[in-house]
Formats: sequence, C-alpha cells, structure tokens
Amino acid sequence: METIRQIPILISKEFLLEWRSKYALGGILLYVMSTVFIVYNGFIRVAPPTWNVLFWIMSLFTSVNAVTKSFSRENGNRQLYYYTLADPTAVIFSKITYNSLLLILLNLLTYLVFGTVTGNPVKDKGLFFLAIILGSLGMAVILTFISAIANKAKNSATLMAILGFPLMIPVLVSLIKITANALGVITDTSVNEDIWILLAIDAILWALAYILFPFLWRD
Repeated sequence: METIRQIPILISKEFLLEWRSKYALGGILLYVMSTVFIVYNGFIRVAPPTWNVLFWIMSLFTSVNAVTKSFSRENGNRQLYYYTLADPTAVIFSKITYNSLLLILLNLLTYLVFGTVTGNPVKDKGLFFLAIILGSLGMAVILTFISAIANKAKNSATLMAILGFPLMIPVLVSLIKITANALGVITDTSVNEDIWILLAIDAILWALAYILFPFLWRD
C-alpha cells in the first residue's frame, strides 16, 4: 500500500520537474515540427505505406529525445535522497507512467501536424489511436529502463542508442503492421492477434522493469 501511495506523488514530481525545465519540452516540440517540415519539403504528398513508416520513424526518435533525460536530470545527491524515501517499484512505475503520458501526447501531436501537412491517409482512426497508445506504453518502458542503466554507466547517449533501438524492433514491427491496417494499406484478418501480441510485449516489458529495476536501484 505504501508503494501505491508513493506513485502519484512521484508522478506529480515528474510533472513539476518538466514544468521547471520547459525548454526541454519546447526543444522536443521544435524537433517534431522541424522533422515534419523536412519531410514535407522532400515529399509534399506521401503515399500511405511511406507515410506509415515515416510516422513511426519520427515517433521513435522523438521518444528517444523525450525519455533520455528521465534519470540524467537527477544528480547523485537527489537519487540518494529518493533512495532513502521511496520504494524502487514506485520510482520506476512513476517514471514509466509519466513517460507513457508524455509519449502519447507527443505522438498525437506528431500525427496531427504530420497529417495536416502531408495529408491524412488514416481510415480507421480508432485502430490507429489504439496503436499510438500501445506503442507509447512499450517505448516508454524500454527507454525508461535503458535510461536508468545508461545513467548508472555515465554514458547516456551511447547506451540509449546501442540498447534502445534493437529492443524497439519487435514493438515497431507490430505497430507498423497494425497501423498499415488502419491506413488500408493491407487487409489483415489477424490484426486482433497483432494487438494481443503488442499487449503481451508491453506486459512483459512492465514485468521485467518491475523485477530488475530494484537491483539496479540498489547498485
């Protein structure tokens, strides 16, 4: 019960830290706008299959930029202070929850801007938004945990790239297949199975974070 009580308090702390460093979020938003502008200048009108792949590539790099700072913005003294007060499970769950909400917001913004500028080929918006939510959850878990590992190793950028991108491949493959159905690029009767696979991947990632983070936290 103590862990559950700590989670909302730690989530509110994450929002407070983000609000104090608004330049970081502004930089991410500028990155999204700049990427969409470059794609627009290069393609102007994008075919649905290309639109689908470009959307998730932009989502991937936006997510990496957004989540990299999860642990790096907290110095050693602050982490030691959290260590004496908070349960490690509450710490990792609060950061994953906050990053999931942040990535959902950023992916929806990317969809809005990208769809407005290059055309919106999405036919099944419900399925597409479900993919955004599930994909944001999976990316948040992977990148948050890797951010914790990279922060311990004092080499955030390099480890985030080395460990993050290979682990993201199963999530991205499932997402591209699901959203291809949402765009009408393919008609796959097993799309429900793909959704369950993505849900299973997210659940496994959450479970691994729950099991492994306390060992990393005590290091």
